[in-house]
Amino acid sequence: MNLPASLLFTPSWHAELELAYARFGDTSRPVLRRHKGPLRVQKHLYAEGPEVCQHIIVHPPGGIAGGDRLEISASVERDAWAQITSPGAAKWYRAAGPAYQQLTLRVAAGATLEWLPQETIIFSAAQAELSTAIDLEGDARLFYWDVVALGRPASGERFDLGHFQAQLDIRRDGQLLWHERQRIVGADGLLDSPIGLDGQPVFATLLVTGEIESDLLERCRSLPHPVRGDLTQLPGLLVARCLASEALLARGWLIDVWRLLRPALLGREAMPPRIWNT
Repeated sequence: MNLPASLLFTPSWHAELELAYARFGDTSRPVLRRHKGPLRVQKHLYAEGPEVCQHIIVHPPGGIAGGDRLEISASVERDAWAQITSPGAAKWYRAAGPAYQQLTLRVAAGATLEWLPQETIIFSAAQAELSTAIDLEGDARLFYWDVVALGRPASGERFDLGHFQAQLDIRRDGQLLWHERQRIVGADGLLDSPIGLDGQPVFATLLVTGEIESDLLERCRSLPHPVRGDLTQLPGLLVARCLASEALLARGWLIDVWRLLRPALLGREAMPPRIWNT
């Protein structure tokens, strides 16, 4: 890979963020907010009332470069409910070496976690390596999504250099519920192959615990969006995926699926965080 000399050496950041939530009466509250380096969480919000604690994770540098290492962990204790999102896209810049993100989530019995970040943009020549481990206990509930945009098509930039790799493991009581590995290399044939991304630079995944009726499944499949999306019901886990030409379209589809599924699976109407509109 031929990169400008200015990219051969850049200072790196090691950032950590550790969060925990617990239930006190009718209220879910943060009980741990520990950070190191450039990762922060804003003041917790109660847009839906005291039962759902909403937090916004902020990465002040605005992007991840070669050598950076982000470690985020969140633990939701029994009967608590945490909803975690971000104020904007996470940007992974081109670099001579890899950057890393480790995400560790734990949800106790009776607890609920909604992990709903905005999109991740992987610039051409970035080397992004992400790892996520989620542990569910008992009847813990999870609503998790991610949106990945390769390159910057609006600027005419294809994902021609670098790589993106991700691994995701979800376990319930130690038993593997979901196991996934992804690796996409710049200019890979999968970017345009009909069995890969089929020329679409954006892909999104939603994973939610529970099972739904066939009529609701069909309603989700029939949403009028300009994306290629579908859902699959597995035992105890619903999987939704889509391909899109823009991250905004993929996120819009996820939000509408969330609006339909949240009342059925989590028992509350969907109320999009206000930060999504800024």
